[in-house]
Amino acid sequence: MTATAPALAGRSYDDIAVGEVLPELAIPLTRTLIVATAIATRDFQDVHHDPELARERGSKDVFMNILTSNGLAGRFVTDWAGAFATVRRVKIRLGAPNYPGDTMTMTGEVVSAENGIVEVRVQGANSLGTHLSGTVTVAYPAAEGRHA
Repeated sequence: MTATAPALAGRSYDDIAVGEVLPELAIPLTRTLIVATAIATRDFQDVHHDPELARERGSKDVFMNILTSNGLAGRFVTDWAGAFATVRRVKIRLGAPNYPGDTMTMTGEVVSAENGIVEVRVQGANSLGTHLSGTVTVAYPAAEGRHA
């Protein structure tokens, strides 16, 4: 059987229900992930790549930067939302740092779905507590030109 474009696209707006819980996503927090994503986002702050300098500045090790956390929150929702959804907004707050050797588990729940716009409450937690919390808003193509 050959896959067609709609089958590869995943869910559509009509598949979404307020209160729907997204499947959890466990993200291993490797040193490589933390350092590589800091460099990829052009964040050259030493606390994101140099363990000795991070410790001198009061951290137990290097830690993930906010741009990576923001990207992972968006990825979590778009992986669930499907290929036709586009990110409109990521609004998160940071809490406990993401250190190498831990795992961040992402969870989410649909809090609104109206006129093709879906808002998902997200949380990323590690062994220290909540690393990130907030919302990710996605839009489906049918939402273009609609008025709320």
